[in-house]
Amino acid sequence: MSIQEYKLVNQESFELTDIFECGQCFRWNKEEDGSYTGVIKDAVINVQKCNKEIIFKGKSKSNLEELIKDYFDLETNYIKLKEKLSNIDNDLKISTEFGSGIRILKQDLWECIISFIISANNNIPRIKKIIEKLSLTYGNKIEWNGKNYYTFPTVEQLSKATVQNLREMGLGFRDIRVYNTTRMILEKQVDINKIKEMNDSNMMRDELLKLDGVGPKVADCILLFALKRFDVFPIDVWVRRVMNDLYIHNEDETKINKKELTKFAENKFLGMAGIAQQYLFYYRRSGNFEQTEKNA
Repeated sequence: MSIQEYKLVNQESFELTDIFECGQCFRWNKEEDGSYTGVIKDAVINVQKCNKEIIFKGKSKSNLEELIKDYFDLETNYIKLKEKLSNIDNDLKISTEFGSGIRILKQDLWECIISFIISANNNIPRIKKIIEKLSLTYGNKIEWNGKNYYTFPTVEQLSKATVQNLREMGLGFRDIRVYNTTRMILEKQVDINKIKEMNDSNMMRDELLKLDGVGPKVADCILLFALKRFDVFPIDVWVRRVMNDLYIHNEDETKINKKELTKFAENKFLGMAGIAQQYLFYYRRSGNFEQTEKNA
């Protein structure tokens, strides 16, 4: 492993808070100086933004520049994406302006699967705590800047955990699901490498839904945050609420049919439903949405 540094200058659509606090990832923590430190695969990386310069420093086995370009999906032009979304309606224009620095990360598929199974009916601080425990117990240690960090365990490493081990880490009802899914992937009952090679979101989703603990919402989160399928539309309480407030206007939002909502999003957002969802979700959860509604 080597200490490496990589810098980006004048990179558009890249704000640390927007990227790391929008609910798509769980292994990044904010430092006192406003930077963020996280673990990507076999690397520990600190990201800091100073004016128009983004500085990545870390310890990695692989080439840091290549890792950063892939993980942060730097080849995707978010300026054009936001322009297209802003032209759909004013609410999307406001949402994209609020979360203008968001980028959808290309996370490791295996880690994303387990992380979002853990996320079911859970809150972000608790999700992060559980994932840290899993990594501490079954991952590999990396020492950097006087601190110990731990990689997310591989399929083989996590397969050593019993249901009782997982329960003791606070997984609750998710323990058996993580246990079963780990074995399904280990035994190639579901081949995640073949999923990566597929080009159809529905086929990918069907494979993911075979995994224990992966329902439609979790599957769509995995498709969006690990496989860059921008056409999917993960629906949770926040997304359903904002879609109802803006477009559906049902007196009881809990009665909104998810299939109809997904179809509406597909038609409304022109193949960019996943990205639109992220902007709307981030804006709605911030509390600014309610203030905008009151002033309307």
